[in-house]
Amino acid sequence: MQRNRLLRSWFVAVILAVWTLCVSISLADTPARHFQVAVFTNGLTASPVLEGLQEGLAQLGYVAGKNVTFLVEDTHGAVPDLAQRAARLAATNPDVLVTVGTIHTTATRQATDRVPIVFTYVGDPLRSGLIASYASSKNNLTGVSVYSGPLSGKRLELLQEIAPGIKRILAVVAAKESIAESAFQTLDETAKKLAIQVLRRDVTTRAEIEQVLRDTPTGAVDAICHVPSALVTGYIEPLIQKAQLEKIPLMVHEESMVENGALASYGASFRMLGAQTAKLVVKVLQGTRPAEMPIQTPEKLTLTINLTTAKAIGLALSPSILERADHLVE
Repeated sequence: MQRNRLLRSWFVAVILAVWTLCVSISLADTPARHFQVAVFTNGLTASPVLEGLQEGLAQLGYVAGKNVTFLVEDTHGAVPDLAQRAARLAATNPDVLVTVGTIHTTATRQATDRVPIVFTYVGDPLRSGLIASYASSKNNLTGVSVYSGPLSGKRLELLQEIAPGIKRILAVVAAKESIAESAFQTLDETAKKLAIQVLRRDVTTRAEIEQVLRDTPTGAVDAICHVPSALVTGYIEPLIQKAQLEKIPLMVHEESMVENGALASYGASFRMLGAQTAKLVVKVLQGTRPAEMPIQTPEKLTLTINLTTAKAIGLALSPSILERADHLVE
């Protein structure tokens, strides 16, 4: 009987070993799922969003060339043919389509109601008509809203704290972008409370941005306050050059612009936005519908100040401002 029990145990062990081997071979022969992630972006200064997205996905196990292919449509700041480019990108039928900015998201939403869309760096998706509510889009969208409108007022308040003597500011507004109008309204309301005069100039192209800056005489304004938009964000360099040339402060909304010479920024880091967006993308790739995912806001807002720029324009920064800054660029 003992011998029979040993034989049965041996027989069971052999069967289990063979079964395990067969399962292993079967799994090895089954190719791992490969995903396609399309990205529709303004590029230029928003490039760190894509970098943060790719880094975030890699940390979560979705690595380019291994189990993910990225299809990137970078408009390099140009906006005239967004509808056509969005349609072509949606037609590739990616597993998820990531959009950067309000106008790129709007164009993509119009191009498809089927492909899952995860947006980021969108100022006010509700006011822009992209979603039904922040709790649920009720459509194929989810993403991260940066609240560009309300934050424009906060940036002006910070600018006045950083440079208390300002009385007149220049605001360059992208006339064809809804988020720019929303942001300007908040900026203007705050300016009235602070007794600051706003010189508004509407633009639709880079050439018009440069013309506005040339036509603004030296000494006409005490500072420049960037009004977020795809157009002006994409062509921020002329504003930085104008501010440096006239030795006046420039407040922007993203820290990479401060690294390039603007005085200060308050808002979400583009790279951090990309990493936060990656978490939503992974949920979509794992089967969650966008409408089931509430709209998020930035996990962190940062105040960044360029000490070299402050010195170059002759601005003495108070100890309290320096203590409040999250990042100091030298």
